[in-house]
Amino acid sequence: MADDVHDRRMSPAPTLESLGLQDFAPFLVNRISATYNSQVQEMLHSHDLTTPKMRTLAVLATQGPLTVNELAYLAVFEQSTMSRTLDALEKQGFVQREQRATDMRVRELRITEAGRSVFESFWPALYRLYDDMFEGVAPADRERLIDTLHRVLANLNRTPQKGGETQD
Repeated sequence: MADDVHDRRMSPAPTLESLGLQDFAPFLVNRISATYNSQVQEMLHSHDLTTPKMRTLAVLATQGPLTVNELAYLAVFEQSTMSRTLDALEKQGFVQREQRATDMRVRELRITEAGRSVFESFWPALYRLYDDMFEGVAPADRERLIDTLHRVLANLNRTPQKGGETQD
């Protein structure tokens, strides 16, 4: 197995033209993500929410209290975007900041009842959009795709970053 990885990394890279842009996984994932996010944004407009606000509420609704850094990582936003989003959500009464009970130096964010209520109001439409994405895809294929994407993400998180350190 290690020899296969070594051989693959040592062989010359094919050209993008020979692979085909439509079959280049990062390009395809980006197209899917952009199309999905565009449809989500249209759906959220009636709830006076943006994609960053929706992702933040979804993460807090499912993961519980988190620090800004944890929330930014899970919602896939830079910390500056997350800070502006949290300020807006706090003004709307959808999130609140609290000191962590076990460490008063750490502030955590929690979803409020109003935030949970708005999340629950858009969740059915969000789930329908997600389910529609998989129309005609067998449940076993959906599960394999999700499993494969988790493995790809784990591989990317092990990839050396600048300075030779791995991202974990």
